[in-house]
Amino acid sequence: MSHLTQEERDSLPDSAFGLPEKRAYPIDTRARASNAKARATQEYERGLLTAEERDRIDKAADRRLAQDD
Repeated sequence: MSHLTQEERDSLPDSAFGLPEKRAYPIDTRARASNAKARATQEYERGLLTAEERDRIDKAADRRLAQDD
């Protein structure tokens, strides 16, 4: 998984993020979707995300992971 540059990140549509309103947790690739799930769980456990936010990220990432590439 390559690092997203700011320009690449800015060019992604809101739908390519687990939390589109914050443009956080990119899920544009399978690798990033998998990473988003892991990071969301970690941040939830640290108290930085609500259960609802974690669940929204998981659902968005699961939809991306279910797609055929």
